[in-house]
Amino acid sequence: MEKPKPLTKRQKIIVKTKASAKKLKREIKKSISTAIVAAFGFLIALSWRDVIKEYVNKISSLSPIQGNLISAVIITIISVIGILIITKFLSGE
Repeated sequence: MEKPKPLTKRQKIIVKTKASAKKLKREIKKSISTAIVAAFGFLIALSWRDVIKEYVNKISSLSPIQGNLISAVIITIISVIGILIITKFLSGE
């Protein structure tokens, strides 16, 4: 069998550049994923803010807060599903 030829300097640079590009692409996808997940988390927090505020303000009375509660639950469910989809999509699986 013949020994493979050693890589030239140019070929080594190309191999290193491709490896760096793959690593950068992975890091960019990870950063985008993190930003989107953070945005969904912020959306969840904002949707629950009014519910909690209203509940605390009216804890002594039995005022209906069901509209905000239902809204917060729906937004939370949608956001969690969005987080799962984005995380799965950007992880490449």
